Amino acid sequence: MTKELVKIYLLCGGIFLLISCAASRQAFNPAKKYPKAQLQQDYTLFRKLLEQNHPSLYWYTPKDSINWYFDAAYQRIGDSMTETQFRTLLSYVVSKINCGHTTIRSSKKYARYLDTSRLEYFPLSIKFWKDSAVVYDNLNRYDSVLIPGTVLTSINHQPLSFYRDSLFQFISTDGYALTHKYQTLSNQGGFGTWYKNVFGLPDQIPIGYLDRAGREEMLTVPAYTSKSDSTRRLDRFGKLSRRQKKQLALYNTRHVQIDTALSSAYCTLNTFQRGSNLTGFIRSLFKTLQQYRIQNLVLDLRSNGGGNVSVSNLLTRYIVDHPFKLADSLYAVSRTSAYGKYIQNHFWNRLTMNFITRKRADGKYHFGYFEHHYFKPKRKRHFNGNVYVITGGNTFSATTLFADMVKGQKNVLLVGEETGGGAYGNTAWMIPDVTLPHTRIRFRLPVFHMVINKDYEKGRGVMPDVFVSPSLQSIRNGEDPKMEKVKELILRRRDSVRK
Repeated sequence: MTKELVKIYLLCGGIFLLISCAASRQAFNPAKKYPKAQLQQDYTLFRKLLEQNHPSLYWYTPKDSINWYFDAAYQRIGDSMTETQFRTLLSYVVSKINCGHTTIRSSKKYARYLDTSRLEYFPLSIKFWKDSAVVYDNLNRYDSVLIPGTVLTSINHQPLSFYRDSLFQFISTDGYALTHKYQTLSNQGGFGTWYKNVFGLPDQIPIGYLDRAGREEMLTVPAYTSKSDSTRRLDRFGKLSRRQKKQLALYNTRHVQIDTALSSAYCTLNTFQRGSNLTGFIRSLFKTLQQYRIQNLVLDLRSNGGGNVSVSNLLTRYIVDHPFKLADSLYAVSRTSAYGKYIQNHFWNRLTMNFITRKRADGKYHFGYFEHHYFKPKRKRHFNGNVYVITGGNTFSATTLFADMVKGQKNVLLVGEETGGGAYGNTAWMIPDVTLPHTRIRFRLPVFHMVINKDYEKGRGVMPDVFVSPSLQSIRNGEDPKMEKVKELILRRRDSVRK
């Protein structure tokens, strides 16, 4: 075959793919309603899979209460429902399990639709506290009233506490701690997404707020669409090459800055997922620390939702000063499922579990290696200086494991807020997706029940040594109070040594 023919075939294939994708987007209808019978079948499968295979279904909520939620939600299935409506109903049920790794996801077609469609959005990103809510970003860039630092009092004539308490009922978290729920609503666009899914999004939204004099005012704002402000999301870096985009993505995932004046390294790690050469980055980090004789290491993990345990474990070994094991217990309630055809990678997961787990007297399938194996600190380039770990509500899963292992060490301080991930335990090991046959909605089904430290308080996250939270003033001033506190601690320690 000549090069010219190859080019023609590739060109035709690309055009066909583009046409197919465009046709697929046009064919997908997010307003499509599924008949009650199909929804009931999907729901019944959803319940059976959780009851038969979820390792922590009754960990925090008693069985009779879980059954009540299952039954009540089934009764709320309407004559027909859209995917969003049904997905919201499922989210309500799984939130009652209090397992942050059991969550509902859209169908793949719906996800592709969201990636390519110009939709309406709730325009405000809001920081929530127990007693207040404050704007910290506004998609409507010409709005000169609802600027960062504006205190909100109501939306659509309902107090912000109503929306906070209502939306908490749909958000999954580990145990009883509310830090992760507050943070989920406070993430960029987080409140707006849940607000739209649960309450719907009108074209015009009445907003109550306090002006700078403390007077309560009302303003009606439009829902945001990209059509109404086409310049809002232009790439602020201009046109980037593929290589530059990759470098920018890596930087946003992990980066380090060295301050030789304070002998400090500021390292941001926003994930432990594979794919960003994190293993190489971590090894290079500690080589750099040794090269510059750095005395203070700041690890910003407040946006790190976890990922691969072997990656977080590597970071732990460079810092921890004693042998450690990852879990007091780690087990599954089953190696297989009667509904395996709906579970992602079920054959390979089952095969793997036959090798790594053993059934014990309690009837559970234990992953004995991690229950008994102690990992040793790194000898080469082990960091013995001062370590400051910044945590928050988005600190989750494998990142919580790291925080667990280093907390209490004499040269380590945790600064920020309680982690979103549970300190006592979680279900972070092997989490395949399940796809429901009719709606194609997906949900994450954890395989393993993991008790990290049986001596910790059940249902709470890892507590910081130094509590720091954003404030109204810090939002208005564009400040980062957690990082400012860390720098203050570094200076204080340096000054005390000099004395």
